[in-house]
Amino acid sequence: MADLYLKALEAERKQLWAVCRLKGLPKGTPERLRIEELDDLLAKHKARKTSGQGEAGA
Repeated sequence: MADLYLKALEAERKQLWAVCRLKGLPKGTPERLRIEELDDLLAKHKARKTSGQGEAGA
């Protein structure tokens, strides 16, 4: 089953990163800060997902 939340986060991060690269935006801009937030959300979601799989297999 597809994880739509994960795909949405990754798509938003990829799009923002492309904009930042294209415009040459420095650290500290709203776009770069959002990318950092997305990185945190992705890490938390992946950690939650992997910890949940161990319980589902039992």
